[in-house]
Amino acid sequence: MRVLVVIIGLFTLAGCRPPLTRTDIHSYAQPELARVRHIELDLDVLFGQRQLAGSATLSVEGPGPLTLDTRGLAIERVELWNATRRAWDAGTFTLGASDPVLGAPLEIPLTAPDQGVRVYYRTSPQATALQWLDPPQTAGKKWPLLFTQSESIYARTWIPLQDSPGIRVTYKARIRTARELTAVMSADNSKNRPRTGEYVFDMPQRIPPYLIAIAVGDLEYRALSNRTGVYAEPATVELAAKEFSDTERMVGAIEAMYGPYRWQQYDIFVGPPSFPIGGMENPRLTFATPTVLAGDKSLVGLIAHELAHSWSGNLVSNATWRDLWLNEGFTTYLENRIQEKLYGRERAEKEFAIEVGELREEMKRLAPRDQILWVNLDGRDPEEGFTQVPYVKGALLLRTLEREVGREKWDAFLREYFARFAFESITTSTFLDFLRLRLPESVGVDVSQWVYASGLPDGAALPAPGVFAAIDAAIVSFGQSKTFSTEGWSTQDWLRFLRGLPEDTAGPAMTRLDEAYKFSATGNSEILTQWLRMSIRAGYEPGLARLEPFLLSVGRQKMLRPLYTELARTEAGKAKAREIFGRARAGYHPLAAAMVANLLK
Repeated sequence: MRVLVVIIGLFTLAGCRPPLTRTDIHSYAQPELARVRHIELDLDVLFGQRQLAGSATLSVEGPGPLTLDTRGLAIERVELWNATRRAWDAGTFTLGASDPVLGAPLEIPLTAPDQGVRVYYRTSPQATALQWLDPPQTAGKKWPLLFTQSESIYARTWIPLQDSPGIRVTYKARIRTARELTAVMSADNSKNRPRTGEYVFDMPQRIPPYLIAIAVGDLEYRALSNRTGVYAEPATVELAAKEFSDTERMVGAIEAMYGPYRWQQYDIFVGPPSFPIGGMENPRLTFATPTVLAGDKSLVGLIAHELAHSWSGNLVSNATWRDLWLNEGFTTYLENRIQEKLYGRERAEKEFAIEVGELREEMKRLAPRDQILWVNLDGRDPEEGFTQVPYVKGALLLRTLEREVGREKWDAFLREYFARFAFESITTSTFLDFLRLRLPESVGVDVSQWVYASGLPDGAALPAPGVFAAIDAAIVSFGQSKTFSTEGWSTQDWLRFLRGLPEDTAGPAMTRLDEAYKFSATGNSEILTQWLRMSIRAGYEPGLARLEPFLLSVGRQKMLRPLYTELARTEAGKAKAREIFGRARAGYHPLAAAMVANLLK
């Protein structure tokens, strides 16, 4: 694995930004020699071959050579722009040895400084970022569907580029597909335009490469306001529009706290059931799992989270993947503030209490090195850093800072932070320098202990301990076969209740729960996942009847991981898991399939 240098500006009070070296161990790019500033894609979407084919034209600064990240790309030829002749000349290239994580470096000698480079290529049918769905795997069952997932370092599996979050680019794209299908991207998307088979996109703001995204399918659009809306398959679009009807209120809530929304439009693409994660914050077009369509808005915290990325993550990005907490910790904190503003402090505290509980459970299994915010990923896949630590421990640090200095000063600091580093990628040290400089009152919090040490420091601003008092009392009552009221219980209440029951809950107790609350028939994916875990442990047949259909229809890793893990605890369960996975694998995203395969080794 090569250690390479990225040049990134560092702030000064005067606004001058002298160059400073940064190390991104997950990219072959050498931007001190040549840096990509703009990308223009010209691609055909070939569903039959499961390939994207065409060219990427790169605007480059620097003398060269230009080094790009690729993984699994078939490079056909390279051209260099001749400014004198105003024409493209044939260029040369070298594709290096391939690393299983990083892929292969593509080195292109330049014949002039600041030269345009055009790369003609095809993607692999197994490209990690691309999921190709046949019609039976979609909601509508009539047309195929494609979507991308470029985070963390998977943009290189469908575009030859400098795949580091510290190297921001603008992009344009021309996409050709079947006339019956609509293409959308993380760029400007004209609403309800006719289906012509050719679509043009423009992203004028500089973004990290992992935020370049595309989806192609039988998609319809529903406006939620003059700047928000939903794309989804016809079978899903009305339900999604109803579920996400508070989106404009969310945008207004965060704008009031942290400054204007800088991306013009905020739309949501609701993916197919196989979408591997909860959501992906692609600018202007969040990609979201349909598992949050509970029908009662109880899971829309996910939309609050992805929207918050428009400030933390998209506007101000992590420069390397070990700085991920600057992205996810800030966003988890902002999500909670949005929830509080729209739905009240009690709901926000309950949601965060659930997340803290999940963090504590995960940290029991994590090595000390992975409990650190500034996690060391040397020689490792950056995906290993995507635990609850950068999300929830990061948010806990920000809550603790807020408590230390007061909400008014803290919000003013964050507003200044987002304005100061807008459209930049920064490191942990840059943030810490800015914190010390602009908010010296924060000295009472040992931030170094939070960032560089494992575990949770003492004095963390944890959720109020009594927020689930009524639910905890109900757990006791159930154990004593006493009656209790569940009127007004939220998803978070039910999760607390189920997770608070003894692990050996079985037999008559499971039957009593199911008869009273119909868990085996619930349409709430979060509650069902917890119930299915309990059903596996208890051997509860009515719950187990839902298990296989659920695993065959849902590809979200948050739900697959605990269920396959629970099955794998016994030899009989592992055999059942392998049997189900054998049938489900083709419908899972490559990331989800790899995760499950690793669990079942």
